[in-house]
Amino acid sequence: MKQTKSLHIREILQDYYRENPQLWQKILEIRIQHAWGEMLGPTIMRATQNLYVKNHVLYVFLTSSVLRNELFLSRKRLLKSLNDHAGEEVIRDIVIR
Repeated sequence: MKQTKSLHIREILQDYYRENPQLWQKILEIRIQHAWGEMLGPTIMRATQNLYVKNHVLYVFLTSSVLRNELFLSRKRLLKSLNDHAGEEVIRDIVIR
């Protein structure tokens, strides 16, 4: 059977992600992890030991106590910026250790 209507790749992917919301959630979590490095720069990335998302919470492990304190104080701003970068609310809280 020949399909007469051609679809743009964006439409195909959107349909696929609607059918698989867990996959879309994982992609958004990866976007958040990449945005951390893009937004905060290489200095903070060097001090970041581990970074992951679990249950809508971003866990960040830092080697520098000074950076840890600075980022802790600006958690709300970071939370908003990271969610804006992803395009929807992916994380609800940030835990900095």
